[in-house]
Amino acid sequence: MDVIKKPLMVNSFKLSQPMGAALAFMGIKNCLPLMHGAQGCASFTKEFLINHFNKPMIIYTTSVNDVSTVLDGGDFGIKTAVANIIKNATPELIGIFSTGLTETKGDDLKGIASVLEVPCVWLNTPDFEGSFESGWADCVSALIEQLSSENKICKKGKILLLPNVSIGVLELENIKQFVQKFGFEEIISIPDIASAFDRLNGEMDEFMSSKGVSIEEIKNIANADVALAFGTSMKDTFTTLKSKNPNIKTAFIPSLGGLEANDFLVEQLIQFGYTPNDVIKKWRQRLKDALLDTCYLMGNTKFLIALEPDQSFTLANILEEVGADIEIVTTHKTSNHAYSKSQIMVGDMENVIEKMEHCDVVISNDHLFLTAGIKHKVFIPRGFPIFKTMGNIYKSDILYEGSTMFLYECANYLNYK
Repeated sequence: MDVIKKPLMVNSFKLSQPMGAALAFMGIKNCLPLMHGAQGCASFTKEFLINHFNKPMIIYTTSVNDVSTVLDGGDFGIKTAVANIIKNATPELIGIFSTGLTETKGDDLKGIASVLEVPCVWLNTPDFEGSFESGWADCVSALIEQLSSENKICKKGKILLLPNVSIGVLELENIKQFVQKFGFEEIISIPDIASAFDRLNGEMDEFMSSKGVSIEEIKNIANADVALAFGTSMKDTFTTLKSKNPNIKTAFIPSLGGLEANDFLVEQLIQFGYTPNDVIKKWRQRLKDALLDTCYLMGNTKFLIALEPDQSFTLANILEEVGADIEIVTTHKTSNHAYSKSQIMVGDMENVIEKMEHCDVVISNDHLFLTAGIKHKVFIPRGFPIFKTMGNIYKSDILYEGSTMFLYECANYLNYK
């Protein structure tokens, strides 16, 4: 595995930490995200989220500027923003997270949050470090640490899911249905964008999400029997969870793409004392058929993947099993994922465009849509944001079923190129 490091980023495709935290807070029922930063930071995040999900998004901001950042320690701006929020809405929780401007100043979010009358969860998310993945993961850890109660008892049949930021609406819903087939009766996901964004426009609350995982559910997660963390970015959340209840059975699932990765998930659940039903076995066989059907077409195809690390690893797993040549898996940071054949380049858009000449298929978000078209490459939209096509939030590339459909989709793109 070759890792190419680049000291200077020319045209970044990395998304910021505050964006990941904002999305995570939207998966909490009756929660309002409050971005402590400039108004433009919140507007930029909202634009991406609205275009990707095709739904209205509510993000409040303290609207600081250069002068107020210097003169105010954060107290006045946050207190004023919270006062304005509760004039129009009655949130059960306010999620306060920072940006590069307020982090550079060094505002004490913990101290400010402790004197607010409204329940809140706070976290530091400077956008000059970290990424979309880490903002989401740090938000999940903060929710567990600041809201959940300690426990020593584990409730049989209760499972906690900790999805990474790249697991979409339908994918999370499919994971819930998957573990339900093992006999789990109580399924909690932190956050839960499957239910938060699974609503009609008429069901949309004017000021906040009326669906998602509830505050009460988060408070009581420490009595879960099993907890699953999906993706390397979520691995550290187990440290926080174990501090609440060391008796919880935990399993780190690096990927949900391909036959081997999903077999590992099934093995973990069986070891915990849960048995799958025949539907899971049927889709496992269908995935084996798909691998056989598509290997002749995709075996000599060169793929370029430019996505968040966890999603890159998931799709690379599927493609490696079918024998595809993954020329480069591009991420924005050094990855700990165990790729078997792929060459990893840690770089930016400039690097991606340079290497695109040697690939047949590009899998990325819509920031590479035009470039792939100009260079006459097959383009398969994945990741965040996607705004050229609709319905992408209802795609699923994970578990046995999603991996099967992803293989056939790639093969169909190649048939019609």
